[in-house]
Amino acid sequence: MLLEGKVAIVTGAGSGIGAESARRFAAEGAAVVCADIRLARAEETAQAIVAAGGRATAVEVDVRRAADNEAMVNAAVQHFGGLHVAFFNAGTIRPGNAVKLSEDDWDVVMDTNVKSIFLGAKYAVPVIADSGGGAIINTASVSGLRGDPAGIVYGASKAAVINLTRCLATDHARQGIRVNCICPGAIETPPVQRMLADPAAAEATGRSHLLGRIGRPSEIAAAAVWLASDESSFITGEALVVDGGLTSRAALVNMGDPRPRKD
Repeated sequence: MLLEGKVAIVTGAGSGIGAESARRFAAEGAAVVCADIRLARAEETAQAIVAAGGRATAVEVDVRRAADNEAMVNAAVQHFGGLHVAFFNAGTIRPGNAVKLSEDDWDVVMDTNVKSIFLGAKYAVPVIADSGGGAIINTASVSGLRGDPAGIVYGASKAAVINLTRCLATDHARQGIRVNCICPGAIETPPVQRMLADPAAAEATGRSHLLGRIGRPSEIAAAAVWLASDESSFITGEALVVDGGLTSRAALVNMGDPRPRKD
């Protein structure tokens, strides 16, 4: 019970990493505010937690809006009496390069992936501090560490999340708040599954990870729980890569390798 007695917010809790993390936080003892722009999906996650004996409530949140972020934090206080952990996980992706990507798509991704964390922290930090301190975890990506084809805004947004994490960690350490982010590789979430609908693409993507497969939402949830808990009490300002070895291998991996090239 790594989060016994804690109150947590998880954004993007209606599916994928967010839903799995909300359930895992609750299983570890936290009361969870399940936030999603799709209220019905957030309610499904909250109901599953309650059915399993946990505590949870659902809120509809557009993470790009200040008022929604404020209401989300207020819900944690109203329902559970405080806030100790915020997992700012909500995000989106729009493919395209600088020539083809529209300005509207740029703004949607930057607002959803970056501005949302700024707004979430604006309202969460004072309440976490008043609750005795705690942790903020942000979902970044290995795309914030490397360049992806046709991924100009997603990569830029996730790189921004990484340094935003460091800035928040620097600003709020003296308030007892640790701030870290997770950089997943390819994970079995609905957007990734749609992009990998072609079996050949799915197989090639799996092979690009040293472990030979893409990751599971539960594996990111496990990392998030650890970063939220006192087990990681001396870690802040860190970008934790959870990518099955995707970024560990050089592009020239086959040079000097006598085995037949398969990729």
